[in-house]
Amino acid sequence: MISKTLIIYEYQILYKILSEINEYCDFKILSVNKEKFQELNLDSFDSYLIISSKKSFNLSNVLILENLPIKLNKLIQIININFLKTNFVKQSKVRVGNYRLDLNSREIILDNLSLSLTEKETEMIIFIKSNNNVSIKELQNNVWGYSSNLETHTVETHIHRLRKKMKEKFGDDIFIQNSQKGYKIT
Repeated sequence: MISKTLIIYEYQILYKILSEINEYCDFKILSVNKEKFQELNLDSFDSYLIISSKKSFNLSNVLILENLPIKLNKLIQIININFLKTNFVKQSKVRVGNYRLDLNSREIILDNLSLSLTEKETEMIIFIKSNNNVSIKELQNNVWGYSSNLETHTVETHIHRLRKKMKEKFGDDIFIQNSQKGYKIT
């Protein structure tokens, strides 16, 4: 399970309130001032959310409390929703060789170039990446849900189209390779 940390930035009264009910929360609470915040390595946290009353952040997972007062149960609900959103975004980015695959937008990205993918192309990439040397029958079963004795060229057609798109967009003609053992992504 991912451990969540709520970083409360220069908001001591909120820290005191949440500390009193911390045993009922499913996140750790950390209080920081400006100096402590600059010393923090945010990459060291599995999942974090910064909460503040100040608009002095240029980060994506910051919750600014403006509409006060707020009921405590509503605040906890807002915090939990923001943790879910942060984790959803974090989990949607997958590394595929030199590329980043964004599962939410179904785009494959290299540097500043991005290529839109179909749902099946995305599923196919994930399956091949997770199970290198994948046969056509395995792709038919696991991506398309076809029975293994069905004669079809769906997989080959999709592989051909994806290779063509990858070559046109990124100049990559070896993204999906095939051998005697099956398809693999390099």
